[in-house]
Amino acid sequence: MKRFINDLKKYKNYILYATWAELKTEVINSYLGWSWMILEPLAFMFIYMFIGEVVFKYSVQYYPIFVFIGLSIWNFFNKNVVFSVKLVTMNRDTVTKVYLPKFVLLLVKMGVNFFKMIISFLMVAIFMAIYKVPITWNVLWFLPILICVVVFTFGVSTITLHFGVFAEDLTNLTNIFMRMLFYMTGVFYDLSTKVHNTLYRTILLELNPLANFIYNMRNVLIYSHGPVGMWTFLWFLVGVLLSILGIHTIYKYENTYVKVMR
Repeated sequence: MKRFINDLKKYKNYILYATWAELKTEVINSYLGWSWMILEPLAFMFIYMFIGEVVFKYSVQYYPIFVFIGLSIWNFFNKNVVFSVKLVTMNRDTVTKVYLPKFVLLLVKMGVNFFKMIISFLMVAIFMAIYKVPITWNVLWFLPILICVVVFTFGVSTITLHFGVFAEDLTNLTNIFMRMLFYMTGVFYDLSTKVHNTLYRTILLELNPLANFIYNMRNVLIYSHGPVGMWTFLWFLVGVLLSILGIHTIYKYENTYVKVMR
């Protein structure tokens, strides 16, 4: 981990510059520019509101905020994991010509998606003001839960980054798995009320880390409750362990990545 910390210090300016450059690249050729940072999550929120309220006749208190919170966390996790699988091969020219710790590429991508997630949560705050959601001290749990999300996402993404270099089929498998996970996470419905079987509800809410993060984030932001259970903290520890394992694996095999891509 000492090498990891030293590399973070060494490449921090590159990470910040590359993150900002990628953000600008995404919007430079768009007529609406930076507005897409707001319009995209809003559009998906309305789509899932339509599916939930009109198609399935499902309603819950503060439903627009409910959906927005779920989408904000899900999009961050999903985009990072899916992109991490092909991140090294997509940066073939950089990887083969100059030395760069491969997790730096991941941190740049996570920086881009983290910025988008923060914009989404700013929109959540605006909607909370519009809907006059009661604010309690439980909102202070927002930051710890957000840290858990980031750490767990980084841990999973380091593992998929490594194996994605050696297994091209992992891209398709990851897309299929993430699609299944989306519907098991309760992004636009409440798992605690829609799943009546106690065993299934426990499995989905506690053993599914994304469902747990989203459920507790909704609790602390819009329902004036604290986080439920210890599973969020346990998934944070899993994220730390995955991060350590992933970083160690990347350092061990990163010289092999170049040989595989030639």
